[in-house]
Amino acid sequence: MTNADEHVTPEAWKALWGSALGYAMDGFDLLILGFMLRAISADLHFTPAQGASLVTATLVGAVLGGIGFGMLSDRLGRVRVLTWTIVLFAVCTGLCALAQGYWDLLAYRTLAGLGLGGEFGIGMAMAAEAWPAAKRARVSSYVGLGWQAGVLMAALLTPLLLPSIGWRGMFALGIAPAIVAFGVRLACPEPAVFAHRPATRVSAMALFKNCRVGLGMIVLCSVQNFGYYGVMIWLPNYLGTRFGFSLTQSSAWTAVTIAGMALGIFVFGHVADRIGRRPSFIGWMAGAAIMVVVYSRLSDPTALLIGGAVMGFFVNGMLGGYGALMSELYPTALRATAQNVLFNIGRAVGGFGPVAVGVVAASHGFEMAIALLAVLYVIDIVAMWFLIPERKGVALA
Repeated sequence: MTNADEHVTPEAWKALWGSALGYAMDGFDLLILGFMLRAISADLHFTPAQGASLVTATLVGAVLGGIGFGMLSDRLGRVRVLTWTIVLFAVCTGLCALAQGYWDLLAYRTLAGLGLGGEFGIGMAMAAEAWPAAKRARVSSYVGLGWQAGVLMAALLTPLLLPSIGWRGMFALGIAPAIVAFGVRLACPEPAVFAHRPATRVSAMALFKNCRVGLGMIVLCSVQNFGYYGVMIWLPNYLGTRFGFSLTQSSAWTAVTIAGMALGIFVFGHVADRIGRRPSFIGWMAGAAIMVVVYSRLSDPTALLIGGAVMGFFVNGMLGGYGALMSELYPTALRATAQNVLFNIGRAVGGFGPVAVGVVAASHGFEMAIALLAVLYVIDIVAMWFLIPERKGVALA
């Protein structure tokens, strides 16, 4: 590998910032929803199942948006379609502030999910195509850090703003990403790999031409999202119910968990570029399986603080790796479609994480619900071992 091969252009940095900023806005919105479920449910008289279904609806919408916008991106361009998804997401999030009942809020959350679903795959494809192969995993991780920046901002700002502006005011803040969208559109050119792609159209069904790889990626993305949303949506509720933490205390503990996630994502990208995708994923999956069990048994506040950071390091540290892995598994004509379809199928499955955790918690306690997530990470390891090939450093076709 020559120095020229590793050179990072200004256009590559613009692609990274554009992708990460859009993803940060998504993370901010989705976590404030978790913090606001109790306030929304009390104000609009929702049942616990109705409150949890708002998260599920957002993620189901993300699947539909991921499929549609991913295919459009592979045909019309990364930057153009990424801008559309951010605007759609921002407008529909703002509309949530006007909701008068369950059904209109559910509709707004589903429509916001359409935009959310498009952003991950397009941003990951755009960044992977713009950066050199030797740094592909770490740049995908940097895009993933955008999400963590958004959720960390939500964890810190929600306790400060929610008491004064209410849940409607918090949703109104979701209009801000529209401004980001125009900045992205003006600053980012299309990646050269995409601009010089063959003028051929590939059906989304080609994702499953290799059934083994397609199935493996669905398992990996499903477990990633199920574990993440199962933990993060219910963590403030878990801390408040079991330990009597206030919203401010729950936010502080959640923020430390998110900081651990951010560190895990950063380290994962560098490790995966150095030793390869498969050993990195398997190591993080094993760590996640161990730590969710350990965390569910902690009761001391200091131990919860430290344990939450370590659990976050492993549970969400793999996030950025999926962008690099899928970019290397699928060709340019299908890359954004693959990223969006496969990851958002995982999001749809993961959308049932909060519901499943809530059901198990109601009958067996939060400790059991969170500990059962360990079983999913074992399944994850098996899928990675038998179904996904190593693709570290390959040239994008």
